This record gives sequence, structure tokens and C-alpha cells, in this order.
Amino acid sequence: MAILAEVEFAVEPDLNVNEFIHVLVRSTLGERRPVQDRERMQVMLDQADVIVTARHHGQLVGVSRAITDFSYCTYLSDLAVSSEYQRQGIGRELLLRTHQEAGFQTRLVLIAAPGAVTYYPAIGLEQHPSCWTIAGRDPDVSQPTEQK
Repeated sequence: MAILAEVEFAVEPDLNVNEFIHVLVRSTLGERRPVQDRERMQVMLDQADVIVTARHHGQLVGVSRAITDFSYCTYLSDLAVSSEYQRQGIGRELLLRTHQEAGFQTRLVLIAAPGAVTYYPAIGLEQHPSCWTIAGRDPDVSQPTEQK
């Protein structure tokens, strides 16, 4: 039997921060998230609009976290599946259920991790050629002074 049939998906707005950090680390997404800063990770969960989880026999094996206006745009902030559970359809199902929860009328937007660039087209996403970002700053670093 495929593991996907044994996985329970749910909307979990109160996901435990330790479980969240654990699955990010197990998926390698933790390499690009501030997992060492538990307080910041908790804020990331608290401020998310949609959190969908995947559990296998109660153990968290996947999570998606999104910010949305529920009308036009949904930004998929995190899509993580523990390495040993990847390539079994869990990520695709998390993405689908997140989009459903936010509203299929919204445009789903994400920034792919370098190792996932080939994954997203394979599950039906289209690459957008004109996306720009401004990297976040360390909150302890002073802000630039205003020019006069």
C-alpha cells in the first residue's frame, strides 16, 4: 500500500513550533529558515493564514504554510516534507489542500528552493520570469539612516 493512503492531512492553525522546526530540518528547508530562533519560528506560525499538515501515524511528516488575502493572491511560504517521505505525492497534496483552503480563485505564488526548481513544473506550476525580492535583514542590525 502506498504511504500516501496512510497519511492524514489537516488544517492545523495551532501547529506546535517544535514539530514545525523538526519537519523543516528533516526536509532540508531548515537550511534556509531561522530554525535556531524558536521565538521567530513561532511568530511565523502565528502570522500564517493557512497551515496544512501531513501526518503518518500521528507523526508530522509534511507541512505547508501560506499567507493569503483569500481573494486574489496566496503566497506559499513553506512547503516541506521529511526527506524519507518525499516522492510519494505528499508535497503535491499539501500544495493542493493549501490552495483549496485559501481559495482556488487565488493565484498561488512561491519561491522555489534551489533543489526544488524541477519539482514544481512537474506538479503543474508555471515559472514566472519576472519576480524580484529584497532579502530580509537581521533584526538586530540598525536600519539605514534617512538621506536629507
